[in-house]
Amino acid sequence: MIANEQQAQAWNGYEGQHWAEHADRYDAVNRGFNPLLLAAVRPGDRVLDIGCGNGQLTRLAAAASHPGEATGIDLSAPMLRGAEAAARAEGVSNVRFINADAQVHPFPAGSFDVALSRFGVMFFGDPVGAFGTIGRALRPGGRLHFVCLDNGWGGDLGSVLADLADHLPPSETDGTAVAEPLSLADPTVVRQVLTDAGFLDVACTPAEATQLWGRDATDAAEFLAAWGPIRHQLSRVDHAVAARATTALTAAMRRYEQPDGVRLRATAWLVTARRPG
Repeated sequence: MIANEQQAQAWNGYEGQHWAEHADRYDAVNRGFNPLLLAAVRPGDRVLDIGCGNGQLTRLAAAASHPGEATGIDLSAPMLRGAEAAARAEGVSNVRFINADAQVHPFPAGSFDVALSRFGVMFFGDPVGAFGTIGRALRPGGRLHFVCLDNGWGGDLGSVLADLADHLPPSETDGTAVAEPLSLADPTVVRQVLTDAGFLDVACTPAEATQLWGRDATDAAEFLAAWGPIRHQLSRVDHAVAARATTALTAAMRRYEQPDGVRLRATAWLVTARRPG
């Protein structure tokens, strides 16, 4: 059953294919947040990874939970094919992946001890309903730990995107926060959503990590420009404007070049909560 049709189309179309084809690169961008999430996993845990994508966090959680197990769920068939192949290659046997919509998937009640997500919970069309589904999948007292985007402007990527934005029209939006990357950027919204979904002890803690975006400024700018939201913005302008925007993006990335690549400091929210019981 799919409730989030628009997201399903995106993650089984260009967006999901790009993430699948560049799994190592996206993991290099986001893996700095893994330790914050894996700290919630205990040996013997049954772990659910929401919006698991290419499955790096799921596989790491499987190792951390041994002799428990980890389950990853995602809308994207292309990414899950890569996740399953990586698990086989790494010899991770206590992991499985589900191609489904976590917002409405009929998980057996109380079947997980902890639910994790690395930037996979910001796109729900019905956040309260989705987290209600996840809460019911947790045992009484089960834990929820995820990282989500903050407003983006506190980290280095915010500075890079600000330089890019000077050359592009304003982002298209329907005026709502639902199913957008920044839907959970406001801690007040997060607390209300999770409280309405039945969670207790909701906490939002600032978190930061270093992201590796590319070998050098040109490589990093080309990769970011091919990321779905940026690619969409560049497609809305003519070639000359897009070229100027890409040049500005490269110049912005050059500020963060180091001998081993382009490294940006990223900020996010680490959100923790628990199911009653």
